[in-house]
Amino acid sequence: MENINKAIGVFDSGLGGISVLKELVSLMSDEDYIYYGDSFYAPYGTKKKEEIVKRCMEICDYFVSREVKAIVIACNTATSAAVNILRDLYKPLPIIGMEPALKLAAENKENNSIVVMATNLTLNEEKFNNLMKKYSNLNNIIKMPCPELVNIVENDMLDDTELVNRQICEYFEDIDMKSLDSIVLGCTHFVFFKEYLSKILDKKTNIIDGNNGTARRLKEILENCESIHKKDKDTKKGEIIFLNSHSDEKYIELSKRLFNSL
Repeated sequence: MENINKAIGVFDSGLGGISVLKELVSLMSDEDYIYYGDSFYAPYGTKKKEEIVKRCMEICDYFVSREVKAIVIACNTATSAAVNILRDLYKPLPIIGMEPALKLAAENKENNSIVVMATNLTLNEEKFNNLMKKYSNLNNIIKMPCPELVNIVENDMLDDTELVNRQICEYFEDIDMKSLDSIVLGCTHFVFFKEYLSKILDKKTNIIDGNNGTARRLKEILENCESIHKKDKDTKKGEIIFLNSHSDEKYIELSKRLFNSL
């Protein structure tokens, strides 16, 4: 119970995790949040695993110093590289990670054609490949590394329609778009491209991300720990603090703008 008024720490390799933060706030608007974007070190997907683990530990140390009641790793790549290490280091602090929502796209279905858009590291890690083996015998699963989409978000180029469309079409140039059943957004940055993707995909194609599932999992954990704010008409809305490892203030401004755009 003493944890109720503590904030929830949320971090990502940069700004993609803001899409997860939005889901968290939608589900638990009375909570306080500290969002830490590691834009100075972005992208994680092209770095060595050891580098990512080091950064995740440094960020978690900071959250512990702020006495957060839970940490959300709002990044598939950081989860793949570090979640088990972080849970061992910081127990009993709840640490919630993410993985591409392939289960949602493939479970109880056969002969599906599924594209998983993610970073190179996420797609190459054992965690994802074990998940893929579980469903690939019944479905056609295509790995699609999309590092440039991360750069587009981080460099505030989402409004450059020509650039975004050109980059997406380049990634999909060898894919039969009409045959696709699902697109799994295995990087939190990619949620910002949903509108672009929906315009070029067949109407029957599902676009799936794991953000809502992550938010619901955190809520369940906090309820079990009796550490969640109870909805009350007199309760003020929670506060969001945006932080970034980059010294340029534009990243804080961009963080707020991206949050409000969703």
